[in-house]
Amino acid sequence: MGMSNLTRLSEFILLGLSSRSEDQSILSFADICYTTVIVPKMLVNFLSEKKTISYAECLAQMYFFLVFGNIDSYLLAAMAIDRCVAICNPFHYVTVMNRRCCVLLLAFPITFSYFHSLLHVLLVNRLTFCTSNVIHHFFCDVNPVLKLSCSSTFVNEIVAMTEGLASVMAPFVCIIISYLRILITVLKIPSAAGKHKAFSTCSSHLTAVILFYRSISYVYLQPLSSYTVKDRIATINYTVLTSVLNPFIYSLRNKDMKRGLQKLINKIKSQMGRFSTKTNKICGP
Repeated sequence: MGMSNLTRLSEFILLGLSSRSEDQSILSFADICYTTVIVPKMLVNFLSEKKTISYAECLAQMYFFLVFGNIDSYLLAAMAIDRCVAICNPFHYVTVMNRRCCVLLLAFPITFSYFHSLLHVLLVNRLTFCTSNVIHHFFCDVNPVLKLSCSSTFVNEIVAMTEGLASVMAPFVCIIISYLRILITVLKIPSAAGKHKAFSTCSSHLTAVILFYRSISYVYLQPLSSYTVKDRIATINYTVLTSVLNPFIYSLRNKDMKRGLQKLINKIKSQMGRFSTKTNKICGP
C-alpha cells in the first residue's frame, strides 16, 4: 500500500548556504559572479594551446568585470555605513537602517554599476585595433585593451581619470568617513571590553576593504603608459584572491570557526613537536 502511493520526484529544492534570509549575503553573490567572469576562461587558457577570446566575448567579459567590481566596491561602502550606524547610533539602528534604506543601499550600486560599465565598454567599442591583437593580461581589462588601439584613446583616458576615478573614490571616501566616526565613538567608550567588542565588529570588514582597495589603487591610479607586469600581479589580488578570502575573513568572527582554527593550530604544533623529537632521536649521538 505504501509503495503504490509513492510517486517519482520531478524536482528538488536547493536550500543554499543558509535558510535564514539575513545570512544570504549579497556581497558573497557579487564575489562569486566577479570571479566567475574571469577564472573559468583563465583556467581554459592555462590548459589549452590556443589562448584566444573573440572580440564580442572580450567586451562582454570587460563589461561584467566592471559591473561586479563596482557592485563589490559600493557594497563595502554600504556595509561601512551599516557598521557606523550600529556603533554610533545603536538605539536608532532599526529606525535608520530600515527596509527602505537597505533597498536604496542595494539598488543604487547595482543601477550605477550597469550604466558605468556600459559607458566604458561603448568607449572601447568605438576604437580601432589594427596591429597587434595580443593582450598582455589574463583577461580583458580596460587598460591592456586600450594599449592595443591604434586610434586615439584620449577620451577613454579622460573618462577613466574623471568618472572612473570618482566611481572608485566615492565609496572609498564613504568608508573612510564611516570609520572615522566609528573611531571617535569607540575612543569615548570607557571600558576596554566595550572597545574590543566594537573593534572586533569592524575587523573583518576592514580587512576586506584594505585587500580590495590597496590593489585597485595601485593598478588604476596611474597613467596608461606605465601599465606593466606588476599591475597584472596586483590585479589577481582584487579579482581572485580577495573574493576567495572574503568568506574566510568574515567567518573568523564565528566562534565555532575560531575554535576549529585553534584546534587545527594546536594539532599542527603537536605534530611538529613530535616530528622534531623523532628527528633529534635519529640524528642525535
